[in-house]
Amino acid sequence: MIHNIFISISLMILAGMLFGRIAKFFKLPNVTGYLVGGLLIGPAILGLVPADTLEDFHIVSDIALGFIAFSIGNEFKISYFKRVGAMPIVIAVFEALFAVVFVVIGLFVATNNLPFSLVLGSIAAATAPAATIMVIKQYGAKGKVTETLLSVVALDDAVALMLFGVSVAIAQGLTNSGASVVSSLLSPVIEIFGSLALGLVMGLLFLLPLRWFKKDGNRLSLVIGFVFAVTGISQLLNFSALLSCMAMGAVLTNMSSAEKHISKLCDNITPPIFMLFFVASGAELQLSVLPKIGVAGLIYVILRVVGKMFGASFGAAICHADKKIQKYIGPALVPQAGVAIGLSLLATKVVPEYGATIRAIILCGTLIYEMIGPVLTKMALKKAGEI
Repeated sequence: MIHNIFISISLMILAGMLFGRIAKFFKLPNVTGYLVGGLLIGPAILGLVPADTLEDFHIVSDIALGFIAFSIGNEFKISYFKRVGAMPIVIAVFEALFAVVFVVIGLFVATNNLPFSLVLGSIAAATAPAATIMVIKQYGAKGKVTETLLSVVALDDAVALMLFGVSVAIAQGLTNSGASVVSSLLSPVIEIFGSLALGLVMGLLFLLPLRWFKKDGNRLSLVIGFVFAVTGISQLLNFSALLSCMAMGAVLTNMSSAEKHISKLCDNITPPIFMLFFVASGAELQLSVLPKIGVAGLIYVILRVVGKMFGASFGAAICHADKKIQKYIGPALVPQAGVAIGLSLLATKVVPEYGATIRAIILCGTLIYEMIGPVLTKMALKKAGEI
């Protein structure tokens, strides 16, 4: 069969539209349809889109995540944090921390291997914001739970990187392998603050041309240019493009009256990009990893969800948050994808003897979480009365 990149893109868009409509018929989020459509036409089943073609789609993923992060940053209004205080930060810390603690304890009891348990367990903190944002946008969800959820998923990345760095440092101390403990501890700190600093600087620079360019086409070009620039610079400096684009979005929303106009312009061009991103994500899901998950995989998949839900509810209760936030924030934090896969690659360098097992478990977890996560998010927001 002759493969062509343009034919593959066409197939992915058409599959996304078809399965998005099928998902809507069954009252499921569009993103679930995109993932299922991608899985069907991808290498795992029909092979209409081959694996080597999917490698060329990494740029689409980077662009989509850049715009998603930028839109999350637009929700980071100082007025909101003045109103709710440290609640989103507390919830983000506890939902990530308890996910790690639950998984590490469960894995250690089952395997009696502390370094392996620490490294794999630390990845449990990561949450994928993309699927959550898509569900919120599709259903126009609004309210206290949605507001808090947007803040928590934005903060989650930073907390996950910190917990991963600490866990890796301890694991390396136990195994005496790889880089120094100090390096492992400093690396996530440098990445987080470097990413935020880059986003802050680029956000301030972004404000300058906005004064002179007022037309829709010009402003849209500016947004694309700056999101691309921040993503590219972040990759060159080994920073988190997600955090950098979030920070740039936060600067815009707090220092410019053009924020709503910019957001509306982005909403006009991002739907096909997001669709391609999720269809490609579905096509990359590997059914072959399911038989390899084992007991450790089951512990990871189940206890991560339990830890997220318990930690989010516990953090919300400490802050005396609204009862709806305490009850429904946890189920909306299940999705996990890109960040977790990236951390699993780093993990293979820390405990190389368990690298293949960790990768298989994380890939399998991604398959499961990405399929059920958007549905749980929709159910939680609907029960909260915000859809």
